Amino acid sequence: MRIKSKHTIVLLLAIASVSAHRSCAQTQQPSPDKPLRSELAIDYSFVRSNAPPASCTCFNMNGVSATYAWPVKPGHFALAGDITIAHAGSVGSSEESLTLSTFTAGVRYLPPVHDWRIQPFGQVLVGLVHSAGTVVEGSNPGAANAGAAFASNIGGGLDLKANRRFAIRLIEADYLLTTIDNSTNNHQNDLRISAGVVLRF
Repeated sequence: MRIKSKHTIVLLLAIASVSAHRSCAQTQQPSPDKPLRSELAIDYSFVRSNAPPASCTCFNMNGVSATYAWPVKPGHFALAGDITIAHAGSVGSSEESLTLSTFTAGVRYLPPVHDWRIQPFGQVLVGLVHSAGTVVEGSNPGAANAGAAFASNIGGGLDLKANRRFAIRLIEADYLLTTIDNSTNNHQNDLRISAGVVLRF
């Protein structure tokens, strides 16, 4: 009876040891989809704009943008808010200036990449644009909505992860639509290209 009892005790200890080892291994395994972190991106932004319409009187604008993203759990979605300020000293061949300030918010989607260092994302943001400068205050005083007009920002980009707290925004490309009065079709089709740094919290 003692021998059987010893064998039973040894068997129970072995089963308990194996169960504990499996439980520990499962606990230590990293989840395939790591939780998102809130992040702040500070970017240089290049904007290719066209105003007035008719022919492509296109011109370049330079500025900065700041985007904050809040993760939505569960899943790979985040709420994003973006502020961009871009300026052109001369619009087309004129000497008139223009400053655009956009304030947009919406939804961002980040596809699962597991252990990749490259994180793509896509987003749809809507909000308001404020315009200032002689192009709207001087030669085009008819822009009654220069102070606040509808704007949408649709696009995506690629981030290169450096560590848990820091990433580099390699590129972000967005279609920026603004609806400032221009006495023709009252909308502008802009291309915004951005790059910068991302801080994660």
